[in-house]
Amino acid sequence: MITDDGSGKRLGVRWGLAGGVRLRTVDEVRQAARWAAQAGFDSFWVSQSNAVDPTVALAAVAADITDLGEVGTSVVPLYGRHPLGLAQMVRTAQSALGGRLTLGIGPSHREPVEHGLGLSWDRPLGYTREFLDGLQPLLAGQAASAEGRQLTTRAELNIDAPETPILLAALGPNMLRLAGERTAGTTVGQCGPRTIAGHIAPLVDQAAADAGRPRPRIMALIRLCVTDDHAGAYALAREVGAGYARMPSYARMLAREGVEDPADLHLIGSPEQVLDGLGRYAEAGVTDFRLEVSAHSDAARESSRATLVEFLS
Repeated sequence: MITDDGSGKRLGVRWGLAGGVRLRTVDEVRQAARWAAQAGFDSFWVSQSNAVDPTVALAAVAADITDLGEVGTSVVPLYGRHPLGLAQMVRTAQSALGGRLTLGIGPSHREPVEHGLGLSWDRPLGYTREFLDGLQPLLAGQAASAEGRQLTTRAELNIDAPETPILLAALGPNMLRLAGERTAGTTVGQCGPRTIAGHIAPLVDQAAADAGRPRPRIMALIRLCVTDDHAGAYALAREVGAGYARMPSYARMLAREGVEDPADLHLIGSPEQVLDGLGRYAEAGVTDFRLEVSAHSDAARESSRATLVEFLS
């Protein structure tokens, strides 16, 4: 079972996408963030997918959530954006949030980039590296002067705000090394504890060590449901995971974990079973938990949230 053992594990909650909790308005973000603060979570993360923009929404509710030490995005896709525009939005939000914002980013995946945006999925590692070349100086309040094969950023922003840390979504070896070399750490989804212990943590930790950087954060998205209706929760888990199974990078992570369906990564069962599952992630090297209640009914949703509140208290 996961325990508060002083090891520096941080417990955060992610809101959006799964289990009927899409955030359609800024007021819904405010209510969810207030719940996270009252429950005692260390951080609150807003999903990027198909609802309110997380960076804008978090800035809009900044004054209402002063009890939360960290808020963040989960995660902003880079394709379809430019470092200047993203940096301007993030530093503006950071000026409202007073240094509490962490930016979760990732290149996305071939299907949404090519099909949804009509863009070329060409050299995503190089694209991400060049994006960081332009983004990181701007987020630190410095001028950017980066010329690349796919992106060029020559700009300066006049916004007073603390520097914004970045967590880079990464699954492949080269992207994980980039996360360790250049950012505060990695944020991963659809990865079980075996994959994190044997693949994610060793690569990102070694890259940070080789670059002379502090040990990076490893944040895992973990979906859970406290219920005795396993079939109902699992049916929703299959619905949530259907899109992930079609993406090659996620399919490789599932193969590493030894599971066939993303639904098998959901923690479903009694409070003890769910907390024991979280403990396995802690043992695997996860430093930050990005928990998402993925419940098929109001009763299961309330039971899941109550379990988390009781554990945090």
